[in-house]
Amino acid sequence: MKVDESGQSASGLAWVKSSYSSGAGGECVEVASATRSVHVRDSKRPEGPTLAVGADRWAAFVAFAARD
Repeated sequence: MKVDESGQSASGLAWVKSSYSSGAGGECVEVASATRSVHVRDSKRPEGPTLAVGADRWAAFVAFAARD
């Protein structure tokens, strides 16, 4: 896992906001896919830091989160 404080490596990515994010100012998470990683950021601070996670780790996280 890598935190990019500059936001430079995440430029040019197509960001997608979570369907659970509302416009009411609550928790807003966006993700973007790269070749071998998935980037995560706070949509309220798009210029802020991003979290880069390996695609395999992201898939494992999503599978875990989707469990009943």
